[in-house]
Amino acid sequence: MAEGRVPATRREIRILALQILFEADAVGRDPLKLLDRDIAEHFLSRSGRTFLGDLVRGVLENLEELDKIITRFAPNWPIGQMAIVDRNLLRMAIHELTGGDTPPKVAINEAVELARVFGSDSSSRFVNGVLGSVARTTGR
Repeated sequence: MAEGRVPATRREIRILALQILFEADAVGRDPLKLLDRDIAEHFLSRSGRTFLGDLVRGVLENLEELDKIITRFAPNWPIGQMAIVDRNLLRMAIHELTGGDTPPKVAINEAVELARVFGSDSSSRFVNGVLGSVARTTGR
């Protein structure tokens, strides 16, 4: 996404959230500082800032619970050994599935599409499988 361009879609906001969470996870930067940086650099609308903040803060505030859910539904993939993109896409999508007003199909489809773009060849299948199981179990 070009710096300074106003993200027009929720997908583009999810990409920003993924980039923030990835950078924080991969190199240990403060995700809230990264969030502030991206809000300033991308000239987000009020609703864009709110959605981005809700995604990033929601993941951070519920990280332990989100990781427990991932561990439950992907027991063969320890969180620390999971690809950083996959781990953070799952965290974001599960946050949307369990705590947001995003329809489950939208949360799952968005995560799968981002996994296709940013993950490995098998990321989209992995993310889809885990999120499908979470959605079925939570009844959403």
